[in-house]
Amino acid sequence: MGTLHRGKQSVAFDQHPAILASSAIAGKKEQEGPLSAYFDYVSSDTKFKQKSWEKAECKIQELALDTARRKAGIQNQEIDALYAGDLLNQCISSSFAIRDTGVPFFGLYGACSTMAESLCLAGMAVNSGYARIAAAMTSSHFASAERQYRFPLNYGGQRPPTAQWTVTGSGCVLLGQREAGPFLNAATIGTVVDYGIKDANNMGAAMAPAAYHTLRAHFDDLRLTPADYDLIVTGDLGMTGKEILMDLFRRDGVSIGGVYNDCGTMIYDLEKQDVHAGGSGCGCGAVVLCGYILRQMAKGKLKHVLFCGTGALLSPLSTQQGESIPSICHAVSIGVERR
Repeated sequence: MGTLHRGKQSVAFDQHPAILASSAIAGKKEQEGPLSAYFDYVSSDTKFKQKSWEKAECKIQELALDTARRKAGIQNQEIDALYAGDLLNQCISSSFAIRDTGVPFFGLYGACSTMAESLCLAGMAVNSGYARIAAAMTSSHFASAERQYRFPLNYGGQRPPTAQWTVTGSGCVLLGQREAGPFLNAATIGTVVDYGIKDANNMGAAMAPAAYHTLRAHFDDLRLTPADYDLIVTGDLGMTGKEILMDLFRRDGVSIGGVYNDCGTMIYDLEKQDVHAGGSGCGCGAVVLCGYILRQMAKGKLKHVLFCGTGALLSPLSTQQGESIPSICHAVSIGVERR
């Protein structure tokens, strides 16, 4: 049996799992941004008619899974495995959201890298034949994340310029086998990288080195260059982390600026919306991928995309104990053609 492992930390999908359907659910602030036309459902009610922020986050995952399932024309019982996670303790948004579906469930925690992590694992399951249809999903909610990681909203704490705004949103991708793309072609599994950043309001700086390490591994393992992609997009480095990542590549004599962008800088209007360095959260990369990017691929405007989910692996407890912020980045190569 041949191995599909490539280089140090990458895998090639020889059966090329296809994206059967995707969905993007977003909140009020995201609706006011430049990508609002690409979301399947938006709500001006930040609680999504629920009694709490946490229940609202469960609801947006319910909506994401149900929307993707309906677009694919399948029932819950046809999904062999669901890989999902979120930012809340014990991933309660994900487990509570799917508890009545009967869908086999793997709970994940990769912080804001969870969309890419879930895509990697769902792709492996479909590629190997362990699942006929697998789902990848994640979410975040501004208010639930602020309550857990920082301060209650009515505290009125000041936000420094490097701070980012947690996206209220959820994205879901259904993978299976079919002749039409887009397809998953390869993936690079991230390693934990820690450069000693301790400021929880500067997570872009903490995550940028992890993105750099994963991208370098992806290019080396698969013998690719940035020019092989129409778009290389990180999950949520924001303006600060985006600049750091480009600078790290410039030190290698490599320019990625022509094909590189960051979901955290794409989802909001950074001049008109008060989001400081941009968007963050599991939902940031998820809704940009499942809304804007995959629709651009369907229109033929993008052919090969490298989606790199970035995550800061901190917790309230680790921050209170003075720990630094370990980070990770997983990368998934998506193409309208198999390669």
